[in-house]
Amino acid sequence: MDFQSFKEYFTLENILQLLEQYADLGPIPGILLPMMEAFLPMLPLVLFVMANAAAFGLWKGFLISWFGASLGALLVFFIVRRLGQQRFFKFLTKHHKVKKLMNWVERHGFGFIFLLLCFPFSPSSIINIVAGLSRVSIQQFILAVMLGKLVMIFTISFIGYDLKSLIEQPLRTIFVLIIMSILWFIGKKIEVRLDVENHER
Repeated sequence: MDFQSFKEYFTLENILQLLEQYADLGPIPGILLPMMEAFLPMLPLVLFVMANAAAFGLWKGFLISWFGASLGALLVFFIVRRLGQQRFFKFLTKHHKVKKLMNWVERHGFGFIFLLLCFPFSPSSIINIVAGLSRVSIQQFILAVMLGKLVMIFTISFIGYDLKSLIEQPLRTIFVLIIMSILWFIGKKIEVRLDVENHER
């Protein structure tokens, strides 16, 4: 199977058939698909999340996708942080654009990572790697991933589960925006507390 055929295989219908085929394994396939996207960014995370919402229901599908995507992002981060001194990663850190992004992540911490991870088409795999190479704290990254992925995946699940209803009832869209704002506010408060604790150590 060539790369083009591989990409074309991942349609919503095919993913739903895959989940149905391995239904005996419960939520495991639904967790593995978004988790793999963190390692293979060419995989369609949006379709995985929509398929999980359709196959497992809105809330269960959302939780399965959120757990899988968050776990994948954290695994990439910890692997890169562990292997950051290897030759390949050292080469990356010397690249001008990577260095600039690392500095940006270190300066803005939670806020920058959270915002990027809120949007489904942002380069989240790059952010995971850059954050692993940077000096951003583990606590800040975990917080940003958990909350950012929560917003992004809930939004996709919400839209994918009942697209027609979302268009006909714009109040649902407003509700999603309010939730995003609340999570942003909570995240900033926790970030300030983490900064204070780190300075006290």
